[in-house]
Amino acid sequence: MKIIPAIDIIENKPVRLYQGDYNKKTVVGTSVLDIAKQFENEGAKYLHVVDLDGAKSGSLINNELILDIVKTTNLKVDVGGGIRSMNTIDYYLNNGVDKITLGTAAIQDKELLLSAIEKYGDRIIVGVDCRNEMLCVSGWTNEENVHYLDFVKDLIGINVKTIIFTDISKDGTLEGPNYKMLEKLRKLYPYEIIASGGIKDISHIEELVRMNIDGAITGKAMYEKTLSLKEAIKVGG
Repeated sequence: MKIIPAIDIIENKPVRLYQGDYNKKTVVGTSVLDIAKQFENEGAKYLHVVDLDGAKSGSLINNELILDIVKTTNLKVDVGGGIRSMNTIDYYLNNGVDKITLGTAAIQDKELLLSAIEKYGDRIIVGVDCRNEMLCVSGWTNEENVHYLDFVKDLIGINVKTIIFTDISKDGTLEGPNYKMLEKLRKLYPYEIIASGGIKDISHIEELVRMNIDGAITGKAMYEKTLSLKEAIKVGG
């Protein structure tokens, strides 16, 4: 199982939110680049980066800093937040970013999603972000009237090969992932599932491995030091 540390960015600073609430923001370091390099030094091969300013505004905000991570580390970086056009997808994927995570655009602009998959295949990840089992968009600020399993069925039909699943109510809480929702997802979705939100310690990693989940994104647990990245990578295999 892939262990993927996360860096969320607001105004060029590394931050964590609580349950996706922009008003419950904690700055977790002085330098995004230093944190990325630290993760790499501890054995990480992957990094999940979210431009939270971009997610809210629907435009590129912290893009130059994100490309600095790509240039100064050997991490395979996937980027989400504010990616709502093919030009933005091209910009990132032609400048060294490994994969793109589409959230709002995947839900609200199916034509863009189809075009992106046709052009880039498995370099396109779809973020399945839920509150009360319903999808959320625009930096998790708006709820859509779409059940997450119905949405995932559509993704299977158009050959999306990786999803990042987040129960927003778990995000930043360190209370563990939503295993029940993940279990339903695992039975339905035959491709790569990456769990995100709520991971606190190695027991959560062990349970995700047991459930045959393909990857785990962890943020707050790294910063709060309730989870050793090295240990998580070892357990993940």
